Amino acid sequence: MAESLKMKIAVLGATGQTGQYLVNQALQQGHTVTAIVRNPGKLILHHDNLKMVEADIFSADSLKTHFKGQDVIMSCLGFPVSFFSAVTGYTLSMNSVISAMRESGVNRIITMSSWFTEPNSARQSPYVIRFLLLPIIRGVLNNMYEMEKLLEKSEDINWTVVRPPGLKNMPASVQEFLTHEGYFVPNSGGNAVGRGDVARFMLSLLNSNAWVKKGVAITTRLEKKEANNGINEQSVQPKNTNLL
Repeated sequence: MAESLKMKIAVLGATGQTGQYLVNQALQQGHTVTAIVRNPGKLILHHDNLKMVEADIFSADSLKTHFKGQDVIMSCLGFPVSFFSAVTGYTLSMNSVISAMRESGVNRIITMSSWFTEPNSARQSPYVIRFLLLPIIRGVLNNMYEMEKLLEKSEDINWTVVRPPGLKNMPASVQEFLTHEGYFVPNSGGNAVGRGDVARFMLSLLNSNAWVKKGVAITTRLEKKEANNGINEQSVQPKNTNLL
């Protein structure tokens, strides 16, 4: 089997919970990482192949200098639920990212989204998800969906949208991924996935064209204990579980 290519990766959202897993795993795999952050003090990591830079994710001019020379942009950006105003961070930042990519000559981006971004995609989801959880986070999902549409319209950009279900703060496992081109993985249970596993899947796309210009919903195959009980021990601990 051929050795995986080592790449130059610009990571957005590098100080977030998923972003930190992504940066660590990328460095372990031998890639060179430029972590683009708002607050450098939040990423406590030192490595010969890591460069940390401060930039405004809503400004193409601020981003393009740091995108130049990169092989790929990887985004783990997340924006919180807002009950008093529309969520706009995903589209505003992606507009700037796409413009900066064009100006700097980078055409590959892998970004994280979520299950059920398309409003009608949750019709067959469990009652609790459809009527209790999704209405709370619908503003976030709607803006994610708008961001996805921006990418779909960008014919010159080789994009991949990775859609995990709920996230839990767990490192990468060795569990098999289940994937589906769409807004969820049918008949999979939809249990929360470890952030480390999301990072693992995103990095697996660096040397594959399988999901270029596609949105891929992911989850991990349930272990016997999870399949029997419907949930594992870690996922019932609120401090380790996040909606997005």
